[in-house]
Formats: sequence, structure tokens, C-alpha cells
Amino acid sequence: MLTDVAPGVHLTFRQTSPALLDTLGTLLSTVDGLLLPHGVIDGFPAVELFTDRWVCLVADDNPDIGDELTLDDLARLPWAVYQRAYDAPVTRQLSMLGISPQVDVSVPSFHLLPPLVAGTRRVALAQQRLVERFPAPGVRALPCPFPAVPVQEALWWHPVHTQDAGHIWLREVTEKVGRRICTL
Repeated sequence: MLTDVAPGVHLTFRQTSPALLDTLGTLLSTVDGLLLPHGVIDGFPAVELFTDRWVCLVADDNPDIGDELTLDDLARLPWAVYQRAYDAPVTRQLSMLGISPQVDVSVPSFHLLPPLVAGTRRVALAQQRLVERFPAPGVRALPCPFPAVPVQEALWWHPVHTQDAGHIWLREVTEKVGRRICTL
């Protein structure tokens, strides 16, 4: 979409680390925005992009899992997690249910979770749209055995950019892309 409306514009995406979130105000003042779901940061302006659901990933051949997962399964199985065990709001929700993931492996991207689940006893939580768009061999997605809080993805920015005409345009384009994602 950006190529169609502004062919000369160049975007750079960078992976953020949990440490960068400790200096969020400084970080946001040096970039055009952060693509992060609600529950990670707050107190800054944001535009809503799309909503997604969490699913549980398990290996097709996991002998411990049938057609559905239980909370007991989540408590006893080893996990593959994004960054740290509680970096995703849904895993913080699990802790409120009394479940502490037994982290076997952690990765810096949700894209890396499926290969680390395939052929193992591990379980992982991932966004349904991601799993559907990039299916992984040997992995199946099951509904969460609890009412998982949805992922509400947003573009966050520093207030100094709020009235900037170029930034307003970027936010509008980003919002249109978010609406398009919802129709895919």
C-alpha cells in the first residue's frame, strides 16, 4: 500500500528488546513509532490497527495432547516463549490463573516459535493470524483453554509527533493497512 501511495518512502523495521522499553520516552522521541499491542506500554498516543486471538501451538505428534488443551496441560508441559515468560500480556494472564510456564526455550520473535514446538512436547502461545499466514509443518494450533485476552495491535508514538503533518499521514496510512489486515 505504501508503495502505491508514496513510492519513494522507505521504512525501516527493527526488533525491540525488553530493555528498550525501560527508556520508552527517549526511544519514542527518536523513531516514528512502535508497533506493539496494548498491555506492553501505555501513556502515549496510539492508533488502533487490528485485533487478533491467541492460539496454543503443539506438535502434531505430541503424545500428551489430544484434540484440546487443558489448564493442567499448560501447567505441566515445557514451553517455548517470546523473549521472557511474561512479555506477552496473555502469559501474564496465565500467571493470574496460577500457571507459571516452565520455559524450555525463549526466542526474540513469534515467527520462531513453531519450529521450536514441532517434534517436541513444548507448547507455545502465538497470534492466530500469524499462524494462519505462515503455517508450520508438524505443528497444530488449538484454542486456548481459558478466555485469553485478545491482542489489540497499535502504532504508538511520542506526543512531539502528534501535530506533524508527515507523521499524521504515516498514521493514516498505517491505520488503513491495519483495516486491510482485518479483511484478509
